[in-house]
Amino acid sequence: MSDSPRTTYVLVDGENIDATLGQSILGRRPRPDERPRWERLLQFASEGADKPANGLFFLAANNELPMSFVQALIAIGYKPIPLSGDAGEKVVDIAIQRTLVALKERDADVLLVSNDGDFVDQIRDLLDGSRRVGVVGFAEFRNNAFLQLANQGLAFYDLEYDVQAFNERLPRVRIIPIEEFDPMQFL
Repeated sequence: MSDSPRTTYVLVDGENIDATLGQSILGRRPRPDERPRWERLLQFASEGADKPANGLFFLAANNELPMSFVQALIAIGYKPIPLSGDAGEKVVDIAIQRTLVALKERDADVLLVSNDGDFVDQIRDLLDGSRRVGVVGFAEFRNNAFLQLANQGLAFYDLEYDVQAFNERLPRVRIIPIEEFDPMQFL
């Protein structure tokens, strides 16, 4: 039996988060200072479970590697996974699905960072009671199929409110639990 702490794998669907942030929340392409502080996500993953976090950042790099972004990811502790494929092929989704299937054979916890319902089946397969599994994203844009897995142990985390991955408050409209309501935010 190993004395090493159990790893939490953090699988980031960067395209999905960036698209949701730009199209659905901001209504335009996010500026660099409006994007998530990805290092905070790794910190959240390791602190919440008191375990090391292994960040895998999936990105479509069809014949163009965004080197400055890749270098920044490496510097903060992620393993960038640049992918290419045929036109119309959802390479990031395919790679994340394959990784989720491979993680079923590992004694590890999993945090999926995406709002995309394309991963529901693979996440369901990981909910075997032996690991912690969570989905991180924007609560109001999370695919509803994930909600059906809550009674099987799937945890939900909001990238802004739980992870605190942004430097400034985003212009989001969300349902506010009364215990969280602060009228000063609206005055």
